[in-house]
Amino acid sequence: MIRDGDRVAVALSGGKDSLTLLKALLLLQKKAPVDFSVCAFTVEQGKFLRPIEPLGAWLVEQGIDWKYFEDGSSLRLLEEKPDHGCDLCSRFRRRAVYEIARGLGANVIAFGHTADDFCESFLRNALFTGRLSALPAVTYSSEKDFRLIRPLVFVTEEITRRYAESLGAPVIPCGCSQRTGTVRRSLRDFFADLEKEHPHLKENMLSAMGNIQPGRLLDTRYLDVEGNVEGIEGSTLFPIVTES
Repeated sequence: MIRDGDRVAVALSGGKDSLTLLKALLLLQKKAPVDFSVCAFTVEQGKFLRPIEPLGAWLVEQGIDWKYFEDGSSLRLLEEKPDHGCDLCSRFRRRAVYEIARGLGANVIAFGHTADDFCESFLRNALFTGRLSALPAVTYSSEKDFRLIRPLVFVTEEITRRYAESLGAPVIPCGCSQRTGTVRRSLRDFFADLEKEHPHLKENMLSAMGNIQPGRLLDTRYLDVEGNVEGIEGSTLFPIVTES
């Protein structure tokens, strides 16, 4: 995910996951066999439930290179279309993130998505969009000017919660995380119920994402109808993904 000479910009949302990611990368920076730099930024879209200043003060005390940006387009969107959906908000945020990272001189953007997010994305896509896909752990922006990484792919939110508490950092929640009646909330409740009896559910799902057997699915592009097992096993089944 990280290579020699990289400048990694951490998308700091103010929550426990991105805080954990930031601290983990700063610790890795001291021990990694490659040389890279770390900075952090926060995009204000008008949805934080508490003032961001305490987090900024804590980051300054930690000596962390952090920048705070207000995205005017997102703030106007909130005023003009207060009931806008997640997709539109995400599109505005993505544009702002790329502009900010470019200004910071970063070539890598790190996001704090956890194992929980990967599993939820996998189920959401399968159940509601008819696709077998999740979040890419490593991918590129559509113009290939940024490598996008999600280093916490194997880290659960239970771990990030406990670690963030141990840091004593002020966590600034986003209003979107408190919304009820959403697909994401339903999936989280579903996981919570299942994990009471199956505590290794997420580990198994992550393992499944890395152990795909296309010949046992229904995508005709990968079905071996001619018995040419060697040809299918030796082919490149999944192209590099980019995020626009």
